[in-house]
Amino acid sequence: MNIFRLAGDMTHLASVLVLLLKIHTIKSCAGVSLKTQELYALVFATRYLDIFTDYISLYNTVMKLIFLGSSFSIVWYIRHHKIVRRSYDKDQDTFRHIFLVLPCLLLALVMNEKFTFKEVMWAFSLYLEAVAILPQLVLLQRTRNIDNLTGQYVFLLGAYRGLYILNWIYRYFTEPHYIHWITWISGLVQTLLYGDFFYYYFQSWKNNVKLQLPA
Repeated sequence: MNIFRLAGDMTHLASVLVLLLKIHTIKSCAGVSLKTQELYALVFATRYLDIFTDYISLYNTVMKLIFLGSSFSIVWYIRHHKIVRRSYDKDQDTFRHIFLVLPCLLLALVMNEKFTFKEVMWAFSLYLEAVAILPQLVLLQRTRNIDNLTGQYVFLLGAYRGLYILNWIYRYFTEPHYIHWITWISGLVQTLLYGDFFYYYFQSWKNNVKLQLPA
């Protein structure tokens, strides 16, 4: 494992911890899109189908369990915790995420590395992860009420994908025959979606003002 992969994993983990801190400690999910969290839960559920059949390493297994457990825990908190769910802005979080799921599934059936159930689900999880942040970004643009923890959560998610792109570049030049077009293109699309958010995030940090996205 290279430093870019490790940094990407730790940044991804940090994003989850920041969101759990907000929900569990403050008892609030204001500004958090349930639709995005449901999409991430589906991403991890379909990507880690091999968790009990293909052992790679203890680190790999632990990280899979963490992301699976945390994603479903966040969805449960927002949907069922009697205090947390009161702060959920259902009227603003109206993105029809089924219109992301179905095209990604169809694309996975057509474009995959091998036409088996696990490989199709793996491709589906990559395509879906690329666009899963969209409901969250739309919600932030609608409410324009971005607290520090929510802003840090989205920033860390974007940074994690950026670090993974560096990981892929490093592996391309250091490992023979390392070519994964589906992973690369999906990751690039996902990173580009954060472009607008990154711009306003760094502007707010530079000027020491509250983060706001244009309506």
